[in-house]
Amino acid sequence: MGFKDKFNKYFQDSYFEKYGDRIASASGTVVSVKVEEKNFIFIHKLVCDLVVKPEVGKSVIKARYKKWRWFKKVDFIPLSMGHKIMIMGLKGVKGKKDADILQIQNILNLTAKKDLIPIDHSQIKKSRQQVNKMRYK
Repeated sequence: MGFKDKFNKYFQDSYFEKYGDRIASASGTVVSVKVEEKNFIFIHKLVCDLVVKPEVGKSVIKARYKKWRWFKKVDFIPLSMGHKIMIMGLKGVKGKKDADILQIQNILNLTAKKDLIPIDHSQIKKSRQQVNKMRYK
C-alpha cells in the first residue's frame, strides 16, 4: 500500500467514523425540483431542494443540495419531474431544525444517465439485481 492509498484510507475511515450512523441513500421518482442560484460578487451559491417519492412506501423524501464556489459557477445535473433518481447523502442531525431533510452528496439520474459526481454504475446494477431477486422469492 503506497502513501496515497494510506492517505485515502485514513480519510475514508475518519469520515465513516464521524458520519457513519447518518449515511443514507434513497431512490425514487422526482416529484418537485426547486433550484436557486445566487451570486455575491465573486461567490456563487446553489441551493437545490428536491422532493422524491420512493418506489416503495407512501411517504416522500425531502433532500437538499447546497454548494458554494468562488469565481466559477456551480455545476448541477438537469433534473425534472418524473425522472428516476438515486440520492446518496447524510441524514439530518436529530434535534436540529432540518432533521428530516437529507443532505445530498451525490445524485444519480437514472433516466438521463448523468451523475453529479461520476461513479462506477456496475456496482449499483449488481446491488439492485440482488435486491430484486430477494424481493420476488
